[in-house]
Amino acid sequence: MRRAYPSLALLVTTACSATPPPAERPLDADPPLTAVTPVTPKEKVKRTYQDLDRATFNRMATRLDLPLYWSADKNGNGAPDPDEVATLLFFPTATKWVDETGGFSKAFDLYYDKLVAASKAAPPADAHARIIQQELDGASSVLVRTDLRSASDETKDVVKHVLAAARAIDDLYARQNGIDVVASKVPSDDVAAQSLFRRNWGPECKVPPLDQNKACNAIAGSPKVPVDIYPASLQVGDDWCKKLEGDKDAKALLAPFNVVRERDKKLVAVPYNQAYGDGMKRVANELRLAAAAIKDPGEAAFKAYLEADAKSFETNDWQPADEAWAKMNSRNSKYYLRVAPDETYWEPCSQKAGFQVSFAFINTDSIALQDKLTPVQQEMEDTLAKLIGHPYAARKVTFHLPDFIDIIANAGDARDAIGATIGESLPNWGPVANEGRGRTVAMNNLYADPDSLAVRRKKAESLFDEASLAFYVDSSKAGLLATVLHEATHNLGPAHEYKYLGKKDDDAFGGDLASMLEELKAQSGALFYLDVLGKKGVFTQREAKESYTDSMVWAMNHISRGMYTPSHQRKAYSQLAAIQVGFLMEEKALVWDPKAKSASGETGAFHIDFDKFPRAAEKLMKQVATIKAKTDKQLALDLAKKYVDGKSVPQATIAERLLKFPQPNFVYAIDFDAPKPPKTEE
Repeated sequence: MRRAYPSLALLVTTACSATPPPAERPLDADPPLTAVTPVTPKEKVKRTYQDLDRATFNRMATRLDLPLYWSADKNGNGAPDPDEVATLLFFPTATKWVDETGGFSKAFDLYYDKLVAASKAAPPADAHARIIQQELDGASSVLVRTDLRSASDETKDVVKHVLAAARAIDDLYARQNGIDVVASKVPSDDVAAQSLFRRNWGPECKVPPLDQNKACNAIAGSPKVPVDIYPASLQVGDDWCKKLEGDKDAKALLAPFNVVRERDKKLVAVPYNQAYGDGMKRVANELRLAAAAIKDPGEAAFKAYLEADAKSFETNDWQPADEAWAKMNSRNSKYYLRVAPDETYWEPCSQKAGFQVSFAFINTDSIALQDKLTPVQQEMEDTLAKLIGHPYAARKVTFHLPDFIDIIANAGDARDAIGATIGESLPNWGPVANEGRGRTVAMNNLYADPDSLAVRRKKAESLFDEASLAFYVDSSKAGLLATVLHEATHNLGPAHEYKYLGKKDDDAFGGDLASMLEELKAQSGALFYLDVLGKKGVFTQREAKESYTDSMVWAMNHISRGMYTPSHQRKAYSQLAAIQVGFLMEEKALVWDPKAKSASGETGAFHIDFDKFPRAAEKLMKQVATIKAKTDKQLALDLAKKYVDGKSVPQATIAERLLKFPQPNFVYAIDFDAPKPPKTEE
């Protein structure tokens, strides 16, 4: 299960990869260019590249669907320099913007002029083109850049093979989504529509509130795109998922690693490796090549996972891969890699596991926090069990506490169009999950850049009063603490394959409600355990207040994105955030005063009462965990109706304040080779 970060805005704009490219050209090859005017060395010296500021440069690159990103103006000269420009991954092309001498390539000069021209163009006259441009401009970019120039050849080889597996995962995820079938309907000469389709994993808009506008679509006529994992004929009306849940063969049909097909007018379950066998073999081949590249005996655990995972992609039996993966940790490998079908939020019924890749290096800062929390994890379980009471009884828990990781690249279901996952506990099914032997991670290098931190503070200041923001910190520390506790709570209480009266949560609540409740439980734990562990000396009072504040900012950002998808599927994080905020408001731990001034001077502000917060968080944790323990669907629906669909939370005001800022979109780049030193002119 995941903890997603709030929608943040940045000061720069471009696009991230979304749909799988046909065949990405290698990073060490220039693509063929047409009608290129040769640029002589003398002309290159004369160019200053000062026609565009960084924000406009990146925004135009998005509109033109270019794998180009100006990361920072490090020398303050108001122009991009070769060491400030990145070639982005997961685009249809992999154009080199820097040549072998360390200067800008011919391609850069050509496309820089196109960026300038695009910035001067009048707004599109066509309404459809205008709304697509508005969608693209509504997201800003965060660059995740990994420098491997001084890495060993072994490390580079491993990374390249994992990236090849990631591109194969993109193809698989696109097939699951059904978007590979409609890709040809996006006009090939409409680069803006192509950019939207790629970034958004399909034709629909993702930026609030455009995500609710059916006319905002990369394909004219806004056709409905049925997911491939269910028959298209089944996907009719708003209640087809509920009908499927009531089928007499629902257990097999809704199993996470099967697709549903219609044969002889009957629904049948087909394993992933039969439905997507060719693509899964591509992944397996690249994982084996990555394993073969490893010669370092210190990476034996990582090598074993790659080999086991390759086999699982061929058999659709994920337990061997999970077992090998669970044996990896921050002490026996420098890598973090998860290549598997995992989360279910991506599809309408929230039942089927989406193919994903999360690839990272271990950040060893997590070891100290693990050493603090490991001795108390059983106490955390016992405390929660006591709070819930009957029918829940404490279990023996042995889960891994979170590793901090520095993301290299995400692919498939892990690479979102808007925002990014900052914490995840896996696997979601099977013995490793049920016995508490899974792994939990917190993404250390996401949203930690100066642009993200600066704009997040502005958003916080627009909603909270100055007194509350006394405990707001411009770092990722407080958010990481909440993420660690959130992910740990996934392993506590009624978790994973817990049953009551013979029913698991999916059976009792239904897909999207079950997903929302599990995330609500975990995020409530992020609040509840701050006081519990603070009393044991694990955290200071100031750390707790900083994390309370950060979590409330997190909640407001998710509320601003709306409660439902256009097809009325629950947005898990938005709904849990609304429930938490509404509950805390009732308990007076969070107070909305329509006449108070926010820290930025706007009328109407939230105030956090830190004295009342611990008790309110405990009451919330008890109610949510008890609903889970008793699989009480009616109480769950009542909770959602009251705070999600009710009027107690000022959702419109929150959205109005925060949606003024563009949404975040992550892009990825890896530097493998250092450029040759420039030639000295005589």
